[in-house]
Amino acid sequence: MNYISTRGGIKPVSFRESVMMGLARDGGLLLPETIPNVAPRLEQWRTLSYEDLAIEILKLYVDLPPADVERLVRKSYSTFSRKEITPVIRVGDIHVLELFHGPTLAFKDLALQVLGNLFEYILKESGQELNILAATSGDTGSAAIHGVRGRERIRIFVMHPHGRVSAIQERQMTSVLDDNVFNLAVEGTFDDCQNIMKAIFNDLAFKDRYSLGSVNSINWARVLAQIVYYFYGAFRVMEKTGAEKVRFAVPTGNFGDIFAGYVAARMGLPIGRLVLATNENDILARFFQSGDYSLGKVRATISPSMDIQVASNFERYLYYRVGGDPARLTSLMKSFAKEGRLPMEPLKASAENLVVAGSGSTESTLATIRRYYADHQYLLDPHSAVGVFVGGQYLDRNEPMICLATAHPAKFGQAIIDATGRDVARHPAIDGLKDLPTRCEVLPASIDAVRNHMEKHIGGN
Repeated sequence: MNYISTRGGIKPVSFRESVMMGLARDGGLLLPETIPNVAPRLEQWRTLSYEDLAIEILKLYVDLPPADVERLVRKSYSTFSRKEITPVIRVGDIHVLELFHGPTLAFKDLALQVLGNLFEYILKESGQELNILAATSGDTGSAAIHGVRGRERIRIFVMHPHGRVSAIQERQMTSVLDDNVFNLAVEGTFDDCQNIMKAIFNDLAFKDRYSLGSVNSINWARVLAQIVYYFYGAFRVMEKTGAEKVRFAVPTGNFGDIFAGYVAARMGLPIGRLVLATNENDILARFFQSGDYSLGKVRATISPSMDIQVASNFERYLYYRVGGDPARLTSLMKSFAKEGRLPMEPLKASAENLVVAGSGSTESTLATIRRYYADHQYLLDPHSAVGVFVGGQYLDRNEPMICLATAHPAKFGQAIIDATGRDVARHPAIDGLKDLPTRCEVLPASIDAVRNHMEKHIGGN
């Protein structure tokens, strides 16, 4: 399987090259040349364990020997606290797919443990070094750090918006003191961090000189690893209910998580609807509701990982919406960069109806947490609660609703207290962070400031 850019400006590259490249050299995002149809395999895949299912799916897309794929997958998920990896829990009228049993208690672990091991595997073969630059709105940073901390030949620089992530999310990142980990608090929003990252990656001379790599969901391997839990969750729920199709409610900010579900559907997984759920930062919801994809001001909320306006993975979806036409896609993205909105007229004729959308306010999020705790003794974190709230608007008795639980509620203890009036969201891994020393540097929201910081710490490359 080779990989192409959404903008059509590079020759096809191998999977290994795509992992190390991250952002395509023409500024686009990488996608597989073809998406395999696995409908004939669904029956034999239904009873596989999570690890075995991951092995089967990854083998379709990677250029590694099958035995190495198996070792890599089993090593990646050996760090999870639940044998089932992503258990499915029936809660009232919905099924909750718990994605937070990894080392940092967030769904990002499911992909970033794999990606860390992929980096190590490829670098060991090549003898090269890798300098990772990442932007995080909360959970990506800690999951990425824990995926590569202490590894040889790798440094990681993680930008987070100063004062705009939860206290626990910040401490999960900044309490990692390994010599190859650098935490940067940028005086701006997550979109500022993401724009700085993209600008530095688009400086090809700098990227080549310092061997830059990405762990953000612009890296295709992130999306690939996330496809697995859509299959796993669907199989478990179809087995329990006898349904022939399922729906997924997905809280999203950067469109990476829900795009993995979109790919799963294109592969042949019987998904009736993908319900996209945003908070007050509703640019994605507005697009699917009315065709309006225009920038607004980022609003700080109790679900900070979704406080995003420019969703980097949305470009991958648009590529398919315009029929895989890279010239048309490039024109759209240039218009968006210039005008802050997409000219939507060319897209209105699309028959796409898989993705539906809605948004939740802070009040509805807190009310959802309160209701599910009172009625079912089940705690939702404030991101998962957005998905449950919006998913509740699209229930269908013939297509069970699977809501992705993207983080453990203990990571957002204040929101749980605000919702329930009780300090009931606890986890030993979170409680143990309180007294740990931390290390972080505050930088202005400047491309030069971040670039200079990297050059200083990478040294004589």
